[in-house]
Amino acid sequence: MVEINLLFDQSMRLIGGVDLTHKRYLYSQIDWTDRLIIIKGAKGVGKTTMLLQHIRENFKDFSKVLYVSLDHIWFSKYSLMELAEFFYTHGGEYLFLDEVHKYPTWIQEVKNIYDYYPKLHLVVTGSSILNLSRNKVADLSRRHIMYVLRGLSFREYLELEGIAKFPIFSLGQILSEHISLAMDITSQIKVLPAFEAYIRHGYYPFYRENVENFDTRLQQVVTTVIETEIPLVGNLEIESVYKAKRLLGCLAQQTPYILNISDLCKKLEVSRNNLLKLLDLMNQATLIRRLYAKDGEIKALAKPEKVLFDNTNLMYALAANFDSGTMGETFFASQMSTLGTIIMPQEGDLSLPDGTTFEAGGPGKKHTQVKDITKSYVVRDGVEMGFANKIPLWLFGMLY
Repeated sequence: MVEINLLFDQSMRLIGGVDLTHKRYLYSQIDWTDRLIIIKGAKGVGKTTMLLQHIRENFKDFSKVLYVSLDHIWFSKYSLMELAEFFYTHGGEYLFLDEVHKYPTWIQEVKNIYDYYPKLHLVVTGSSILNLSRNKVADLSRRHIMYVLRGLSFREYLELEGIAKFPIFSLGQILSEHISLAMDITSQIKVLPAFEAYIRHGYYPFYRENVENFDTRLQQVVTTVIETEIPLVGNLEIESVYKAKRLLGCLAQQTPYILNISDLCKKLEVSRNNLLKLLDLMNQATLIRRLYAKDGEIKALAKPEKVLFDNTNLMYALAANFDSGTMGETFFASQMSTLGTIIMPQEGDLSLPDGTTFEAGGPGKKHTQVKDITKSYVVRDGVEMGFANKIPLWLFGMLY
């Protein structure tokens, strides 16, 4: 396979050109010694860069490591198993496979590589839409360790922009020490202008390439996810892809979207089950965020109570109408989701399984809606400092 030299040459070029200055929060949390690591995340959040940084920083002998993207044209002629055989028999030890969702039989072949090449370490990345809980990947799920890479937090954005470097704060710290934390941070930087920039374009690291056309590029990313990634994983037909676009358009016209399933089914001319499947796939693809009234196992065809965009950058790029309250709720849900399940309560905007409830809004937001809830907080946008149980919205951007 003479053509395989192309993969090695391109791998070396990419590894040599990666910048080691800034690393994502997940970089230090991964146990890179595991034999099969899967990292999934939305398109554009920095999975590829993180792989290349790890390789460049930790390997002295690059003949033992290979990075390759599975959407490479090389795989139109050869298989992943053939690559693994050649690499392993020529002394390779660490194989980094990017964009695995672009390769139809990746699950079976990765499983076979894991079983038949016991000294070979595999790190694979794929779209956030990958669902590894299905029966068909049960064998693989017993072998791999899964990580999820999210978009930039506000804390990471401040560091990436060279504004300031702050540690990660736990939710407990923010709830109990928010006054002293905010006082320390605001004494060092002008936090509100930086936060306003972040909510518009700071979630996806590729904004740095050209912030002026960021919205256009993000729209293109969304189109790729709907037209390519969702059909690949969800086995959708062309008509369903068109309806997924229309569904996103409906959601963009009114946020947050309190679901009226019957109304949406009529607008899109789809069945209830197909509509809920589309919502599930778009949620998995981190385009939207579904909120439910109760905690527990959320099934694909369960009806969510409310739908938000996954993050504020998507709101600004796609939504026609939204207010500051919706923006705040979207940001807050985006950051808090890193802690686990968030719920849409009967009173307030969001709550945690333990009953801690939050009401998000602008600078003048009152405690009225959650005043009778013992563990309740008001999250305010547009303010540097809080007091008592009223906490600045931006401070929740320090959670990861």
